[in-house]
Amino acid sequence: MSFGAIGRAGFGQVEALMGIVPSGGATQYLSERLGRGRLLEIILGARLFSAEEAAAYGWLNRAIPATELNTFVAELARDIAALPDGVIEAAKRVVPPEDLTLGFSSEQEEWARFFANPAAKRLIGRRVARGAQTREGEKLLDAGGKLRLAIMRR
Repeated sequence: MSFGAIGRAGFGQVEALMGIVPSGGATQYLSERLGRGRLLEIILGARLFSAEEAAAYGWLNRAIPATELNTFVAELARDIAALPDGVIEAAKRVVPPEDLTLGFSSEQEEWARFFANPAAKRLIGRRVARGAQTREGEKLLDAGGKLRLAIMRR
């Protein structure tokens, strides 16, 4: 389950801006939640999505006002913890995850192939040097798309 704070959370897969594809399971987990078309939009569009957009796409269970998020999650956790013995385990058994082994392997192979590409090395190095993977840099990714476009031009 995943929840996002309205006005504070941002979600994105911006690896394409650096000449690579997402890895670490991102494409596998998100394809199950979002479907192929939306996931391709997210990966190839390389933009930041608000909590509301992410929830509408199915990326999140729901978007919640930031002031209510901790209370909501705490109440949900309490409710789940109070269920009768065995119910949580049974629910997890009847709603099994798909076997993502082949997808994880394919994702890692593609990521490694692109990561070794000289153009990707150059793009990644320049963007990391400019703060692309810092908290501040990630916050700027949705500055009206301006930073995204500026990053793409460099």
